[in-house]
Amino acid sequence: MIIDFHTHTFPEKIAERTIAALSSKAHVRAFIDSTAVQLSASMDKAGIDMSVVLPVATAPGQVEKLNTISGDCLERTESTGLFYLGAIHPDYANYREELARVREMGIPGIKIHPVYQGTDLDDIRFLRILDRAAELGLFVVTHAGLDVGFPGVVHCSPAMSLHVVEQIGRFPFVLAHMGGWKNWDEVMQLLPGTGVYLDTAFACGRMNPLPDGYWKEEETGMLSPEEVMRMIRAFGADRILFGTDSPWSDQKQQLEFIQSLPLEAEERAQILGSNAEKLLGL
Repeated sequence: MIIDFHTHTFPEKIAERTIAALSSKAHVRAFIDSTAVQLSASMDKAGIDMSVVLPVATAPGQVEKLNTISGDCLERTESTGLFYLGAIHPDYANYREELARVREMGIPGIKIHPVYQGTDLDDIRFLRILDRAAELGLFVVTHAGLDVGFPGVVHCSPAMSLHVVEQIGRFPFVLAHMGGWKNWDEVMQLLPGTGVYLDTAFACGRMNPLPDGYWKEEETGMLSPEEVMRMIRAFGADRILFGTDSPWSDQKQQLEFIQSLPLEAEERAQILGSNAEKLLGL
């Protein structure tokens, strides 16, 4: 099974304008409008069996509604191929009970986004949430590194990720964007051996900028195949998860990038699906 561990969707009534606004802010092209229907069509084109959808609570008041929606969507995963995770916000007061509700609904993990949520990854508000998630056996996916839409804003550096592991101990902790977008030298210096997972979302190859001149050609490069292989060897193929960050990368192109890497068959299978299956409890 091929699983894209990092995607996003929006309700049909707001998807087009939401994607347009985010694209304009980041000066990066979106490949789809990110409705569930369009994501499913993208998966069919790419040959992807399942996509994990990561909701982001940008305000505390969104948490319960997002998790209820995810629970409802999870019941239809077998037919849709879309596996929705839970969400939490660092300022949501009832986090202990809400994370237990997430677990009871059968959702195995949650997504946090320190940049969108305006809080450092190793802030006590996140640390207590992560500690509770670990207690309940939930995995946590976090945006890691810089963010294409927030130049210069640092809320989730590799050093902060290391501090989290030092404070909480080892737990199923997924650092998106190969451990830290545009912080990859520090990822390699600080994080091998910590037991964290890395996903490949919006980290491989080149960005697809809007034709507005904002991004210089030399700024659009991300990780080359050789650099990705070095990171796989440093962390182990059993700690890497295929992800695309759709709609911000093309699922077919990103899958072909991973398939082209000089990996053993078992390693490729781990990255493209079996690692994700274990985390998702499939």
